[in-house]
Amino acid sequence: MQSALTRPIFRAANPTALRSLTTTPFIMGAGDTGAPKPRGRREAAQEGLWIKQQEAEKLEILRKKVKEQQQHMRELDKHLEEYIGSQGGEQN
Repeated sequence: MQSALTRPIFRAANPTALRSLTTTPFIMGAGDTGAPKPRGRREAAQEGLWIKQQEAEKLEILRKKVKEQQQHMRELDKHLEEYIGSQGGEQN
């Protein structure tokens, strides 16, 4: 009986024990460095932020225009009331 110290760890006759551990290599194209593509997450996030800012500016301009139009409508209503009042149609 062999002791644990003299027993061989693996047998050379077993071909699977001699096979090296291999993996398929990552194939890159010519000029690839392994870096992320130019349209990465950071650039997409910056572009999204820029678009959001542009839309916010346009929305603010539209809100100002609506306020100006509402003010103009109030002024026209006042003028219309003054005109109707000066015609004597509603005076008692």
